[in-house]
Amino acid sequence: QVHLVESGGGLVQAGGSLRLSCAASSTLSSYVMAWFRQAPGKEREFVAVISESGRNTDYADSVKGRFTITRDNAKNTVYLQMNSLKPEDTAVYYCAKDRARGGGGVSFTGRYDIWGQGTQVTVSS
Repeated sequence: QVHLVESGGGLVQAGGSLRLSCAASSTLSSYVMAWFRQAPGKEREFVAVISESGRNTDYADSVKGRFTITRDNAKNTVYLQMNSLKPEDTAVYYCAKDRARGGGGVSFTGRYDIWGQGTQVTVSS
């Protein structure tokens, strides 16, 4: 029922920054939200997660200290600020809504029932 649309991807040089947005068709205030990414030939990978209130977050070790997930529930939007980008960050980035039924950890793709179409991030060296 909730429709998610990512935006903000693009081509940047190593060391640069980019901010991704995930806009929802309805309220997200009751849902945990997450960002995942998928590089060519690789499995979909957990990136970051944020609680309903936005007060609690967690990150994959590979992006910790460089990426920041935030949300604005009044605007039905989740963000991913990406700094100090590396070529290995190149991937399609997806936002996802937690199914709110439990099961699995935050990095388990099956925990999420609604996904956006993805936005491409390419980091050149």
